Order: sequence, then structure tokens, then C-alpha cells
Amino acid sequence: MRIIIFGGAGFLGKKLALELLRREKISLGGKPAKPITKLLLFDKTKAYGLPPDPRLEILEGDICDPSALQAVLEKPTDAVFHLAAIVSGEAEKDFELGMRVNLHATLNLLELCRTLQQNPVLVFASSCAVFGGELSETIYDSTRPTPQSSYGTQKAMTDLLINDYSRRGFIDGRALRLPTIAIRPGKPNAATSSFVSSIIREPLAGKSANCPVAPETNVWILSPNKVTENFVHALELSSGDLGTNRVINLPGITTSVAEMVHQLGEIAGEEATKLVDWQPDAFIQSIVLTWPPHFVTQRAMDLGFKKDASVAEIIQSHIQEELT
Repeated sequence: MRIIIFGGAGFLGKKLALELLRREKISLGGKPAKPITKLLLFDKTKAYGLPPDPRLEILEGDICDPSALQAVLEKPTDAVFHLAAIVSGEAEKDFELGMRVNLHATLNLLELCRTLQQNPVLVFASSCAVFGGELSETIYDSTRPTPQSSYGTQKAMTDLLINDYSRRGFIDGRALRLPTIAIRPGKPNAATSSFVSSIIREPLAGKSANCPVAPETNVWILSPNKVTENFVHALELSSGDLGTNRVINLPGITTSVAEMVHQLGEIAGEEATKLVDWQPDAFIQSIVLTWPPHFVTQRAMDLGFKKDASVAEIIQSHIQEELT
């Protein structure tokens, strides 16, 4: 079995790669499990920090280059994880770049799957940013997307393409709308939701962090561990279980940033909470405050997707995996 992870050099891509290599065998679309013989990580930068493994291939390339994509997809491919993207803040500041990477490159990928007749199981990392509007609104499985950012719009358009290409039998797609990921390791990125990780990650490392939104601001979050687990689960689900709707709102936790900082204090002490500043940022607020934080994800739960038990569990998991 050959699996490709586009965006494989990112922290989620590498975490997913480690999990797939650990499992050795995997079921595709509900079929009997088969051994993973090749796992290709494709990204614009090389993926570092992975253990040597004869099944692992790391390739640098530009997802916006159709010839590079074709060279990768010409070989028989059973499954594709599409995690490559320009993050929300960057996509808002540079419209052309966001469209080129988040929409046009994805369309090229889907078209190559169609014309090369690969028909892979394809798991796409979508986003809850496809929703926007009143923060008091609760999002249900039937709620239609109303994105208020270019990033959310690009993700929403791709969700529709995943559905249609699956309907036509060109791919066996699954688009997972991810909550905000917390806690991301490493340095802050250009995502407008980056502060959700920073206000925990930096103080735990003895560094200051700024929260650009009000303490009472609610966010919808999911840990990297649960995201990885859900990616693999999506790959294994049968097409019959998914039906005609291949877009799934993943489960998560609704919490305020004040509660996150409070739990930080409970775990790491009051001195850690003093490292969090509260300076507003109008640009970040203009995007983040359009993302509804209240979701009812019954379909995802019925399909077997998982969420975290608590904010405290997420923080403790980060400490155990990244700081010990």
C-alpha cells in the first residue's frame, strides 16, 4: 500500500507519519487491513526529525507545480492525506497566495487523481473557519457554511469539490473540518488562531505570550493527538458509512481563553499565568471573532470520531510529549 501525505513536513504531517509507521497495517475504506509498503511525505521543505524507515520517502516539492504533483501521483497510490495549506492569517493578507495554494493546487491534485484514474481514499484537512457570523450561533451538521475569511472560503470550496469528485467516483474523499488545534508545538505561525496554542505553550517554556482577544472569548479546540487519531479513523471508514456527504465537522471542546489560562495556572502555577499579556489585535479579532465556537457534532460522534476530555488533559498531554 502506498500513502502520500501532502504537507508532510508540518507538525501534523510528521505526527501522522509516525502513527502510520507505528501501525504498519491499515484498512482503507472499511476493507481488510494491508501493510503500508511506502509512505511518501511531500512538502516545500524537508521533513526532519523522523526515524529512519525503509518505507519512508521524503520529497521536497511545490504543491503548486503540476509537473511535481504528476510525478508523485503517476505511481499507483492507495491513499492521500492533503494537509498542505496557507494558514488563515497569511491567506487573508495575501489573497493570490491563498487561492494558489488552498484552492488551485488542490484542484490540480483532484484533477490528477481523476485523469490518472488513481481513485485514492483522500482525507482533506478542512476547517471550522468555513463557518462565520454570530458567535452565539450553534453549528449543527446541517448548518451551511458562511465563511467570513478568504481561508474559510477556500476550504469551503474544496469541501464541495471533495463531495463532487467522490460522487463521480474519481476519489473516495473525506473532508474533516478541524477545530482550532491546541496545543501546537514549536514556534507561532501566521494562523490567526495561533495564540490559542501560544498562551499555553510559551508560558510553559518560561516565555511571555500575548492573547489578542478578550478573556471571555470562546474557542473550539482539539488536540494534535486527537486530530491524528481522527485522520487515521477517516481513512478506515467505509464509503457506505459516509454516504453522499463526505464533509464532517469534527468534535472538539468549547472553552474560553480565560479558562485555558486558568487551567495553565492549576497545572504550572500562578507564575505561568503572569506571562500571558492581554493586548488586543484588531486584525486577528476581525477573523477569529467570526468563528462560532459552539458545535453539535452528532454525526462525527456516531461515526466514531473522538474529542478530548478536558482542557487540562490537553495541557498535560503537551507537557508529557513536548517538555519531558
